[in-house]
Amino acid sequence: MARYRLLGISGSLRAGSYNTMLLREAARLFDPAGFEMADLRLPLYDGDLEAAEGIPAPVQRLADQIAAADAVVISGPEYNKSISGVLKNALDWISRTRGHPWADKPVAIVSAAAGIAGGPRAQFALRHCLVAFRPRLLAGPEVMVGNAAQQFDAEGRLTNETGQKLLAELMAALKAEIAR
Repeated sequence: MARYRLLGISGSLRAGSYNTMLLREAARLFDPAGFEMADLRLPLYDGDLEAAEGIPAPVQRLADQIAAADAVVISGPEYNKSISGVLKNALDWISRTRGHPWADKPVAIVSAAAGIAGGPRAQFALRHCLVAFRPRLLAGPEVMVGNAAQQFDAEGRLTNETGQKLLAELMAALKAEIAR
């Protein structure tokens, strides 16, 4: 069986983030040996900073991780009916790097949120942001974990059977998209 490199990007920096837990579950189903988690602790995008100092090292590292990965899975919370500022900031910075790291990259989107719907507006907004970069966005199955605080156990494992099934299907589709 092929060993693919999967990059996880969590739009939440919180230590107990349900989106980070969801990414770890996705990685477990995908292939845990080939998983790396991105770090979105980046400076706020500032054109003056870029002009004076160039692309910050943590931003270039993220761009390099995206380019090197066989696929990317992004999980983000829904903040004010859209994506988190931390995730938008990362996308803005990456758009300034050379080499188009997102181009033709298989990308899956998942979300976990406190609300019952699980983040559909965040997923819609993220898809909208990514289209300009021309990745191969998977259409589904959609994985949206609502009432996230009740959906993970003490070890961070997803307990919702439907969520587990859909996440497994999405990771299988992501592997198939890589092989395409």
